[in-house]
Amino acid sequence: MPALGTCDNKGVTGQAQTTLNTVFGYETFRGRQADIIAEVLGGKDALVLMPTGGGKSLCYQIPAMLRPGVGVVVSPLIALMKDQVDALLQVGVKAAFLNSSLSAGEARDVEQQLLNGDLDLLYVAPERLLMPRMLELLDRSQVALFAIDEAHCVSQWGHDFRPEYIQLSLLAERFPNVPRIALTATADDATRREMVEKLSLQRAEQFISSFDRPNIRYTVVDKQNARQQLLKFYQDNHQDDAGIVYCLSRKSVDSTAAWLQKRGVKALPYHAGLDSATRQHHQELFLREEGLVIVATIAFGMGIDKPDVRFVAHLDVPKSLEGY
Repeated sequence: MPALGTCDNKGVTGQAQTTLNTVFGYETFRGRQADIIAEVLGGKDALVLMPTGGGKSLCYQIPAMLRPGVGVVVSPLIALMKDQVDALLQVGVKAAFLNSSLSAGEARDVEQQLLNGDLDLLYVAPERLLMPRMLELLDRSQVALFAIDEAHCVSQWGHDFRPEYIQLSLLAERFPNVPRIALTATADDATRREMVEKLSLQRAEQFISSFDRPNIRYTVVDKQNARQQLLKFYQDNHQDDAGIVYCLSRKSVDSTAAWLQKRGVKALPYHAGLDSATRQHHQELFLREEGLVIVATIAFGMGIDKPDVRFVAHLDVPKSLEGY
């Protein structure tokens, strides 16, 4: 990909528009995408709050491809990294990931690609990024930007708190001239303030997009035999559609998934109590098959990229609006 040309905050370069068309197959940018890309292309930090499906990934992928060096994407979604990288490789983007799923030999190959300057994007789990060896590798590499995905994980107010995220403030200290972009679809005012503080983003431009989604309809009903109500909702409105059913406990997830299966619904459980191989297998089935229903705790859903999810049902009311 070409190196960065000139850019100001009023728009994106012609290179960015060309990349959008030729690599990703989109004709125009959506919402604030163009402004965000221009900000990062210009070497500045950004904090992006954008609803799921709003196109957050392009906001760091395109600048990473156009700025000299590799874009390092910090993501807690180990189970999804391979899917994200595979999708980029299919459109000709030089991408790879480093996480605990790789063998020692595979990890060394990726590290060598990094040192050789052969990557546009490298996805790294926060635990891996913070290792001295990884930081030393980045010191020896040219880094185009840091993208901190699911940045709400830094917040102790939220339900997805990851202590490793707090340590990501060292990126500002160790790589002061590398732009950083933090992205999330889940952040109230308190969480956003904590993101700014904990990630040292005081100088970052904030891009807060509207969460109004005209194509999404919300319905609330009194709870009377919730499983039977769920089954009727599914049969009447979403027979053979893909969907997610959220429960508050692991026990409820397992029993609800089994109950739906007995009634002819293709349903699978997902929660932190399942071993990682089972969780990954169920997630991959959900992403690749049509008409599958995942019954899950809030351990499921963060970063899921599946265009044909037709319903989300909460069998139990979440404990907070942010959790919802």
